[in-house]
Amino acid sequence: MQKTVLITGASRGIGAETARQFARAGYQTAINYFKSEEAALALCAELRAEGFTVFPIQADVSDPEQAVRMVDTVLEKFCQLDILVCNAGIAQTKLLSDFTIEEWRRIFAVNVDGVFHCCRAVLPHFVHRKAGKILTVSSMWGQTGGSCEVPYSASKAAVIGFTKALAKEVGPSGITVNCVSPGVIQTEMNGNLTPRDLDALREETPLE
Repeated sequence: MQKTVLITGASRGIGAETARQFARAGYQTAINYFKSEEAALALCAELRAEGFTVFPIQADVSDPEQAVRMVDTVLEKFCQLDILVCNAGIAQTKLLSDFTIEEWRRIFAVNVDGVFHCCRAVLPHFVHRKAGKILTVSSMWGQTGGSCEVPYSASKAAVIGFTKALAKEVGPSGITVNCVSPGVIQTEMNGNLTPRDLDALREETPLE
């Protein structure tokens, strides 16, 4: 039976490339997006033209009800879900003293709460089957911290801790939970960085 993957925040950047790789590896691929409908539909058209099975699905992962509906919709369409990739994330770059409480909470709502909501939504299905894989996407800043990105760094550090704890909790049920912490990737999220910023980041990155 063909396997199915759900990737959050998959319309652009790392999420979009992840969707391409899974689709080309033979997975039925559910491409989640929040506001970037045009990009999501373009990605689906690209992959369908190559003969792959893809499905766009809109949801704000920071909303628990939307996260549940998203997972239920994927299960209704494909009857099975094998892999969840928690990739959706947002960032802002400025001094901590310039962040508003609302901005801080929004970053955590998407980057941390979103992971919680999506994992909680898929776990009953995974536990019932005693199989399933969850992949969370953190960041190098979650490990080392990034100047002028305190909320983002803190949220991504939380994702690492979440992943380690959940892996221990659900491992006995045959479910694996792993985390990747990418370095600097040329995506829209890093589009505001100057050439000087990029050069400095290259110095901090062991391998390009």
